[in-house]
Amino acid sequence: MFFEYLKKQPGITKIKPEAKYKSSRFDFYIERGEEKVFIETKGVTLEENDIFMFPDAPTERGVKHINELIDAKENGYTSQIVFIIQADYGMYFTPNEKTHKAFAEALKEADRKGVEIYCFCCYVNEDEILIKGKMEYRV
Repeated sequence: MFFEYLKKQPGITKIKPEAKYKSSRFDFYIERGEEKVFIETKGVTLEENDIFMFPDAPTERGVKHINELIDAKENGYTSQIVFIIQADYGMYFTPNEKTHKAFAEALKEADRKGVEIYCFCCYVNEDEILIKGKMEYRV
């Protein structure tokens, strides 16, 4: 789904799924002119009181990805984490500190260090899931 979304974005000249950087494999590597971008996507289904959260289980791999996105950012790449919220409602997205404090802390550090964090809500029905728009990210 996110690949289809990327293909519709203006200015992107290259999209490479499953792109390797050091010891990680990110979901996408894209180029927009001179800009080189690594993107990691995360599917979000956990919701409490119209607030969406990730992760729903501890994820050491997720922490590793965040740390390597920080490294990529420090080495001249644009780094992005994209949370795909599988619903078209909700007030905002936040990291789930109760489930995995290390992931939440790594995400906050990534935000402080300039990794771009995007949250997209989706239109979902029996036949399709489509990105509808952005949802607010709160630390």
